[in-house]
Parts: sequence; C-alpha cells; structure tokens
Amino acid sequence: RKTIFRSDWTMLARSARTALSTAAVIVSVLFAVTMFSSMRRTTAVLGRGVVRPRNVPRMVSVSPLRSHQNAGLSVSRHSKMNALTGGTSFGVKSAVVASAQKVDSQAKANELLDGIDTIIFDCDGVIWKGDTLIEGIPETLDYLREQGKKVYFVTNNARKSRAGYKKKFDDLGLQISPEEVLSSSFAAAAYLDQVNFKDSGKSVYVVGDVGIGEELDLLDIPWSGGPADMDKQIELKSGFALPHDENVGAVICGFDYGINYYKIQYAQLCINENPGCLFIATNLDALTHLTDAQEWAGNGAMVGALKGCTGKEPIVVGKPSPLLIDYLVGKFGLKKERILMVGDRLDTDIVFGNENGLKSCLTLTGVTSESKLLGPDNQIIPDVYVDSINAFRGA
Repeated sequence: RKTIFRSDWTMLARSARTALSTAAVIVSVLFAVTMFSSMRRTTAVLGRGVVRPRNVPRMVSVSPLRSHQNAGLSVSRHSKMNALTGGTSFGVKSAVVASAQKVDSQAKANELLDGIDTIIFDCDGVIWKGDTLIEGIPETLDYLREQGKKVYFVTNNARKSRAGYKKKFDDLGLQISPEEVLSSSFAAAAYLDQVNFKDSGKSVYVVGDVGIGEELDLLDIPWSGGPADMDKQIELKSGFALPHDENVGAVICGFDYGINYYKIQYAQLCINENPGCLFIATNLDALTHLTDAQEWAGNGAMVGALKGCTGKEPIVVGKPSPLLIDYLVGKFGLKKERILMVGDRLDTDIVFGNENGLKSCLTLTGVTSESKLLGPDNQIIPDVYVDSINAFRGA
C-alpha cells in the first residue's frame, strides 16, 4: 500500500510537473500574443497619425526623423511608422518618437512644395486674426500661385456664408475666386442637401449668425432663429412654457456671439421633443479669433450647452469631418496625396489632414504654440510646422 501511495505521489508529482510545464508554455504563448496584439494596435494608431505609443515614455530629446539621412523634409506617415517599428523594440528603456519637422529654410520649403499640387488653408489664425490680415500673406499667396499651386480656403467659422467670406477676402485686398473658399456654414447646408432634407417639408432652427441662413436660402430650405432671436427672452413666471415649432426637423449650431437662454431652450425643445430632429454642429472649436488681441470662446461653447441639456452628440460637418475634403476632391479632381492642409489647430486642422490622407502643416500664428506642439501631452503630430505660412517663400 505504501508502494501504491508512493506511486500515486510519483504520478501526481509527474502530472504536476507536466501541468506546470504546460502552464508555462501557455503563459509564454499568451504573453507573446499579447505583445504582438499590442504592437499591432500601436502600429494601427501610428498609421492614423497619432505617432506616440501610449505605453512608451517620451524621450527627453528627440530629433525629427529624416529620409535618406539628409536634411530633407517630409517623412510620410508610413515612413514614420516603419522607422518606429522596423527593428525597434517597444521596451521601457528606449523608444524612437517621431516629431514634426520645422520648415525654416527655403530649401526645406522647396522640397515640401515639390511634393504637392494643392494647398488648403484655414483662415482664422492662418490668413487673418479677427479682421486684421497677418503680415506677408498677400505676397505668400501670390508666390504659391506663381509656383503653379492651387489654393483653397476652408474655415470652420460659420458666421459668414461663402459669399460673405469672398467679400471679407476682397475687403482685405486678397483676390480669390468664389469657388476657392468653403465654410462650415456651407457644409451644414450641403449635409442637409445630401440627406434630401428639403423633401421632408421640415424647417431648420439656427443657433448662429447670418452665414448659415444665407446658405440655407440658396437651397430654399426654410429656417428660423439666428440673429432674429438675439434679443428674445423667457418669462420666469408660474405656468410659463416656451412654445416651439414642432415642424423643426434640424437644429444647426454655429458660432453665435448673441447666444442667450431663449435660443438654448428653444433648440433643446426641438431636439428633445420633435421626433427625428437632427442636431448639427458646424464645428467644435474651443477658441476662435474675434479680434487680434486675444482668444475668444469658440463654437464648442455653444455646442457644449446644447449637448449638456439634450444628452445628444451632434453631427459635426466642419473640420475634421471629411465632408468638405470629399467635396473638393470630387468637384475639382484633386489627388489627396498631393494636398497640403495648413492650419493653426491640432484637433481640427491637423486631424483633418491626417485622417483624410493629406499632408499636414501647423502654423504657429494661431491658437497653438510651439511648446504645446512639442510638449509631452500632445498626441497629434503634423508632417511639418512653420512660424507662419510666409515660410513657404523663405520669409
């Protein structure tokens, strides 16, 4: 019996050793699969333009990645990804982090321009601040056209229609054609046109300025609100309920310097109580340039108010939504890989470029500083950046 027990213990020990060995193999396999999946997720993130793995500490000093070991410019996002993943172990001791290269010489500017046919500019913080033209812009736009580049202007500011922005360009002495400028007010109307909103027989309530209404007028879509409701007030008395139009089928929220409680309440009633009512935001910009003296609260503040009281997420039609770039590519036959998007905002302009297959360039004349761009908390990396767009002509 002792022999049998010893035999049982021997078999148990042998089974335990086998089980432990098997468990060790399983753990090793699971660890390898986990690491492989992690690297695949990191690669996917890098391919979308977010070029810093979340689990890798940022290096104290990082030099821009360069192709062919020269002082040349642009390394594509795929090249950045290959440089990051090829032969590099994502350990805790070291990591290679891609950073945007600064265009600070005519040679670098020439190399950048050689790779593009079309440049899309944001307006606020890039071309002007408020109603003040940024110095050197007319000369730069003339230079780019002389180099054979197509130039377009895409702004998230919905205060004006395309016609309104054409007039602003004219007033600032910048000669452009009407089809070269697109605004988020146009994008909002274009979206309604795409979904055949007019056929519904519904109307639109506008939280915003005249630009949205002017674009809706061009499509013969009825609307209310906007500047006409700037001075309207509610009555705080027992039994008072604010009436609203039950035929409103869409609320468009654009920048509104005359926003008030009446507009917020009216909009939320339409969104919450009218079945199927669309909630459309022209953009979610946190800050904007009303004057050249300081930053001002942007449309994100207006949209945030409506999100807060409706609990609903809006349909965003301005940057970084692909609606406007798809429109330009489709209408003018542009090649995305030959387009450079230039803007002053990481979360709209640069994401717009990176996510839609364009090259991207950040200018430091607007809301984003160089320290923010290169700081450890920034996850949005443009291909290049400039002090101002005058760098394109070496100025």
